[in-house]
Amino acid sequence: MYFTDSTAPLPSGTPWRGFRNGLLIVLSLLLAACAHSPDGVALNGSAPAFDGRLAYRYTATVTHFGPRPPGSAAHARLVTWLERQLEGTDWTAERFTAHTPDGPISMTNLIARFPGTRAGVIVIGGHYDTLSHRPDFVGANDGGSSTGILLALAEHFRKHPPRGPSVWIAWLDGEEAIRQWVGNDHTYGSRALAEQWKRNGTASSVLAMLNLDMIGDRRLDVTRDTDATPWLMDLACSEAQRIGAGADFCRYSMAVGDDDTEFRAVGIPAADIIDFDYGPFNEYWHTPRDTLDKLSPRSFRIVGSVTLATVHAIAERDRHNAGKPHANAP
Repeated sequence: MYFTDSTAPLPSGTPWRGFRNGLLIVLSLLLAACAHSPDGVALNGSAPAFDGRLAYRYTATVTHFGPRPPGSAAHARLVTWLERQLEGTDWTAERFTAHTPDGPISMTNLIARFPGTRAGVIVIGGHYDTLSHRPDFVGANDGGSSTGILLALAEHFRKHPPRGPSVWIAWLDGEEAIRQWVGNDHTYGSRALAEQWKRNGTASSVLAMLNLDMIGDRRLDVTRDTDATPWLMDLACSEAQRIGAGADFCRYSMAVGDDDTEFRAVGIPAADIIDFDYGPFNEYWHTPRDTLDKLSPRSFRIVGSVTLATVHAIAERDRHNAGKPHANAP
């Protein structure tokens, strides 16, 4: 928060002393709210509790693996580490071979399942790989932040099982292009998983998919993705506004190509929760400047809280629509 000085005179008759004292009281209350809120975030009382500092710590650990492109030794070590973090939960590793411009590459999607109290599934996903052929790119925000926040969300659902539809958390491989984002040289993991779910019928049970990407930027400004399923993007934006995060969400719109696209292609409602304004004029994106010092636990807490609020809102929407065919029903 910052203030600008104004040389404009006060209106005639303004009770300046009362105005000044009132302003000081308001500022004191705002500062107190931030001081007593984890990570200094003054969300309102309806915001779900989420540990942004835990998500940040997970992201720091992931970033310390270094560049993590599919097929690399660091990528393999990260997969092993992620599998250890998921011990004690119902999780699976979905391994597949991606056919890329560099030839076949083994990739892995990881899925943790948290059973709910009624039918239906809400998926929260994000990618954990980083750019190929870029030994200078550690992807703290692009690849790291999504991995970290998903781990913290998994910890949340371990402690607080879903009351409503089940929640599945998916760490998706191969989002980044191996050479260039053209044709099918991208979103390998999400495409493989979405097509598998279409073949085995799982897709018809998925109520919605929320894709989290590049959400750790300390100057958070989450995009309204115009390619998203409209009702789902509207729901996420309205939940952000409701819990006091409206200043950080949906202030500008643009179309973004990301993993959520592959789920929409098989009929699953999907939306991208992404801050595609990373650094001045997005200049940190896909550069060596995408490092941990650009991120903040505050941003993780805001996005985590909005995600949990949106999951609850999706569940309520489904409850109200009980008995009606889903938009993605076959």
